Amino acid sequence: MVDVTKRRLAATAAKLGIRAGVACVIVGAILVVAFTRTPGPLRIGSRLPQFTLPEMNAGDFSLRNGRHHVLLVNFWATWCPPCVMEAPSLEKFAQQMRPLGVRLVGVSVDQSTPDLEKFAAGYRLTFPILRDPRQALASRFGTYKFPETYIFDRDGRLAEKIIGAADWEDPRMIAFVESLVRWPPVHVSGDQKPAGGNW
Repeated sequence: MVDVTKRRLAATAAKLGIRAGVACVIVGAILVVAFTRTPGPLRIGSRLPQFTLPEMNAGDFSLRNGRHHVLLVNFWATWCPPCVMEAPSLEKFAQQMRPLGVRLVGVSVDQSTPDLEKFAAGYRLTFPILRDPRQALASRFGTYKFPETYIFDRDGRLAEKIIGAADWEDPRMIAFVESLVRWPPVHVSGDQKPAGGNW
């Protein structure tokens, strides 16, 4: 009798052990998937992610809500020749569009703050310049080449991504951004199409 009871207990313990082991494997797999999955690069229609970065010569700059204004986020560096070429027209564009409520934020991936400050002063850049030396935000956006500019509509959705230097004084570029300024955001449903397209 004792042997039968011992065998039954051993069989029950084995079954419980197998079930517990399977449960641990399933829970472990779920946790691995949940915590290792990183968001992919931004795509047309993606929402502007919230972020906080240090601003050059200022405190932290937080962007929690990109709605109600057209917003351009330009990733660049002082050591990047196309970025240097683009800087004057980008500054003129920022000044021209500011009265329309268009906001421009430059995100520098430079390691050297003195080089960045010297560059900004030399080109008389007036838009906010944020520092991302570890390229954490650039990576989060999916930036792999500099400069890259992300244009968000008034509803905080990505309307256009420009890879490489752009001529910000081009009438087509200005007309495209102005069309985003005039586009009224609709907050009716989650299947809203982003404003924008190819300019």
